[in-house]
Amino acid sequence: MMEGLVYIALFAPFASSMFAALFGMSERKIFVGVIASSLLFLSFVASAMLAFYVYGTGNAIHVTMMDWISAGDLAIPFGFLVDQVSVTMMTVVTLVSTIVHIYSIGYMDHDKSFNRFFSYLSAFVFSMMILVMSDNFAGLFIGWEGVGVCSWLLIGFWYHKPDVTREENPSISPSWAANEAFIMNRIADLGMLIGIFIIYWNVGSLQYDVVFASLPNLSGSVLNAAAIALFIGAMGKSAQFPLHTWLTDAMEGPTPVSALIHAATMVTAGVFLVIRANPLFSVTPEVSYFIAALGTFVAFFAASMALVNRDLKRIIAFSTLSQLGYMFAAAGLGAYWIALFHLAAHAFFKALLFLGAGNVMHAMHDELDIFKMGGLKKAMRWTYIYMGLASLALAGIPFFAGFFSKDAIIETAWNEGTIVLWAILVLTAGMTAFYSFRQVFLTFHGKARYDEATLHPHEMYKFVLIAMSPLAILAMIAGFGMGGFEHFITKLLPDYHMSEHTHHIAWLLGLIVLVVAVSGIVLAYKKYGKGLKRDEKCENSFIYRLLANQYYIPQLYTEIITKPYAMISEHMWKDIDMKIVDTTVDGIAKFLYRSGDSTRKMQTGNLSNYLNWMAVGSVLLLVIAAISAMFV
Repeated sequence: MMEGLVYIALFAPFASSMFAALFGMSERKIFVGVIASSLLFLSFVASAMLAFYVYGTGNAIHVTMMDWISAGDLAIPFGFLVDQVSVTMMTVVTLVSTIVHIYSIGYMDHDKSFNRFFSYLSAFVFSMMILVMSDNFAGLFIGWEGVGVCSWLLIGFWYHKPDVTREENPSISPSWAANEAFIMNRIADLGMLIGIFIIYWNVGSLQYDVVFASLPNLSGSVLNAAAIALFIGAMGKSAQFPLHTWLTDAMEGPTPVSALIHAATMVTAGVFLVIRANPLFSVTPEVSYFIAALGTFVAFFAASMALVNRDLKRIIAFSTLSQLGYMFAAAGLGAYWIALFHLAAHAFFKALLFLGAGNVMHAMHDELDIFKMGGLKKAMRWTYIYMGLASLALAGIPFFAGFFSKDAIIETAWNEGTIVLWAILVLTAGMTAFYSFRQVFLTFHGKARYDEATLHPHEMYKFVLIAMSPLAILAMIAGFGMGGFEHFITKLLPDYHMSEHTHHIAWLLGLIVLVVAVSGIVLAYKKYGKGLKRDEKCENSFIYRLLANQYYIPQLYTEIITKPYAMISEHMWKDIDMKIVDTTVDGIAKFLYRSGDSTRKMQTGNLSNYLNWMAVGSVLLLVIAAISAMFV
């Protein structure tokens, strides 16, 4: 029975994608969305049943479908592992994906490519399930690449849209954003491939259990090289600096895509990789500390840019980048189970935030500038409540989902004696609270800053609001399951323990974080609680412009990478391809054509003429034979 549930959980999204693809070129059919959502729900039910089994018995489920690759000493089965880590990811991914699918029925209601969208969306989920369920690094990489391809299809779904002008990025469109995400991830994936090659070269297998059991036999240099290479791959998928710019640009895709990519699937794949390979990272402390330091930096770095951003979806995207930094900080410090719990809790309130942003876009005719909103609380009460609850969870306010995991991560930084990292994470918590409620206040409070004569905001469909309610409930209560989750997950992952000193002052550490977070909310309310108050002096300051332009990193990449590459490509095309390659190929073609045209005259139809040519040919063959004999 358990094996059957594994196949249902894995292949129900695949069946959903294939079914929707049958109608990909047809006009919108509502039953496509309904059936696709139903199959995703079936996958969630199977995942939940597997989770109950693993929780109750403590046993992992190992399923091998068939032999996949067998060449020489290389033997890779098409196998899947359902243990405490993978079943946690499976449950979170399928739950959020089911809600996103149902939401998409309403959000994509008038899109002519409605059916095709569901095919891509379900294929994305299937790829993520392959990634988290595989029992070896090769299978993980297949899912890894599948997620990348599907993200390219989904981010660039509205490929027909022209470039739009943005202050921080002068030219961007869905197609451009999709290519950016795909190319940047391919760069990082080379690192992951190298890591997989290093592992196979030194271990002779890619199966998780074999690889992890062989780690004590490997040298420190091999372990460090493999860990660094794998983490480079994780940096791309989870958009860690300096491979971070694609994440906010990916907001050009439909909002359900943003919710799925940024909540539970693609961007969390890097964190999952570090957690899954924790035996490797546990024996490479230098690499792990770098992961923690980089994660802490990214948490602060992203939060600082969210402070001044005006784009509703990009603010939430920056918050995703910041929370990924918290997860990597925890994993790098050895608190793998805390990182996984924050990943799960974050998925619920972040998906709720993105779907709430989609409701606002739907009501505002795709307007995203929060400076042009305001006063939406009356017209969109349920969305206001949902986004308010999600923001409380994101800010880490007791006793919402984000409070427990974020507080534990910050305590871990203190417990490890990394005081600088602890201070940065505490400061970031205050910044998170500020920008979260800045966005809520500017969107829903104060007076309307849009033309009320032409725009009449309204709430989304009732079934959409009902579908979002499980996320709202989980954003409020998920944190209370942290103790049970620790008991469940530490049967596989290392149990991280706080020192006696940290345990005794935990209340003080929590109080400091709470005071900082509440201060951020109070400051946001004081500045924006009653509406927008522009401060031109502040907006024209160097720091504000620096943050608004993302530290000018996108422009820097354009100047030192994109433009030089385009110039080199144009030079290669004009001077190498056209003048040398094309000229050479065209010359050969012309020679053959003219030779054929000239020799065609031999075909006269005169038998005597043919005999003369045969004689000439025979003489030439004899001459060639004689010359050859002289040199033998």
